[in-house]
Amino acid sequence: MSLSNRYDFVLLFDVKDGNPNGDPDAGNLPRLDAESGHGLVTDVCIKRKVRNFVGLKNGCRRPFDIYVKEKAVLGRAHREAFSELNISLGEESLVPIPEKLLSAFDDFTLPEGLEVREDDEERPVVVVAADADVKEIKSAIKDLKPSKEVKNFLDSCLKGVKARKPKAEEVSKGRDWMCQQFFDIRTFGAVMSLKSAPNCGQVRGPVQLTFARSISPIVALEHSITRMAVATEAEAEKQEGDNRTMGRKHTVPYGVYMAHGFVSSFLARQTGFSEDDLKLLWQALSQMFEHDRSAARGEMTTRGLYVFKHDSDLGNAPAHELFERITVRRRDGVDVPRAFADYAVAVDGASLPSGVTLQRLVG
Repeated sequence: MSLSNRYDFVLLFDVKDGNPNGDPDAGNLPRLDAESGHGLVTDVCIKRKVRNFVGLKNGCRRPFDIYVKEKAVLGRAHREAFSELNISLGEESLVPIPEKLLSAFDDFTLPEGLEVREDDEERPVVVVAADADVKEIKSAIKDLKPSKEVKNFLDSCLKGVKARKPKAEEVSKGRDWMCQQFFDIRTFGAVMSLKSAPNCGQVRGPVQLTFARSISPIVALEHSITRMAVATEAEAEKQEGDNRTMGRKHTVPYGVYMAHGFVSSFLARQTGFSEDDLKLLWQALSQMFEHDRSAARGEMTTRGLYVFKHDSDLGNAPAHELFERITVRRRDGVDVPRAFADYAVAVDGASLPSGVTLQRLVG
């Protein structure tokens, strides 16, 4: 069932003795606003945790698979889409195997996109799939380390790949298929017009998130850590048996962060984002930190999820006016907050604009 309501929501979460979102360009220091000192967590970081939760809960099974997941090769999903839709992306090519190389293929496992079989004249041939990813196949062949003769022959086979670009209506069908199968595409959208894969177009997602910003300025602490072991014999000899490795770790002693989010019913209808998907999103935002534990992130917890539901597609009040009803402040007498109890959360649910209801899902 498609959405017929606009939603605006506020997400509150905290971190204790951890790094909620390190910046790789700054030595993995916690992200912060250099002028105000407030901590930042990117929208991409929050979406990653939502993706991980949904993938964990549903085992990445369709239609709740995750497009942008760890170590994924995005182009594979594109080729699968057109294969499932019976849309040809090119012509299969058959190349006879030279007699002197036949024995070399007896125990040689070809990468995906290539196979050995017999043609109509019962000659052994290398078959190059119509949708073969030439770049990926060449990389796989390099890893397999075949003889020079076999490598040159396979390279010549790949020159015969006759790819075709999908037409506009085929791109549209591919985009719809991707939305149907992948939760994160129909939720957050995706750019699927890749140069290295069949074009599945672009999707603007109905769910959008802002950066999360800490309520108070944060202090990024740096800690020296020691590992009572070394990686190589050379290091051991250099340390004469002491065998220690020094490292650095960055943490935020404590911080409460607030992010804002938006759900558009117009875009939801375009991507197929449904009421069931929305319920799964709320569950993910509520529980995502419970399954994302690590020593680097310390303790992180969702402390508040406040959803403003409009009774129309266009909405019944500006989002910023609704967000201003959720305020978080440091309690009087607390100079150095180190726990959620050091903050007071005020939720103004009285006299809401006509057509708007407030749902307190967490907090």
